[in-house]
Amino acid sequence: MLATVPVKEIEEFESEAAELDRIHAMSLAMVRAAGKLTQVELARELHTTQGHVSQIERRDDMLLSTLRSYLTAAGAENPRILVTVNGHEVELDI
Repeated sequence: MLATVPVKEIEEFESEAAELDRIHAMSLAMVRAAGKLTQVELARELHTTQGHVSQIERRDDMLLSTLRSYLTAAGAENPRILVTVNGHEVELDI
């Protein structure tokens, strides 16, 4: 027998997921803004279109190579990912 999930819980989950997506997109846009670039200017650096840059900024999943290219084009030097594992910070070059 499958348990039913109240509609309210589903709506809250979907709302939280949408907020996480917005924060992710905002973060990439903030990196671009820190580089003082518009989407059009970043698109030129990436040899793509403004629309594709917009899609990248809204994506919730991407290849590390795409992220590295985006960050480098936005002016990031030595892009890295920082994670905490068992209380220890681990830095990964991307």
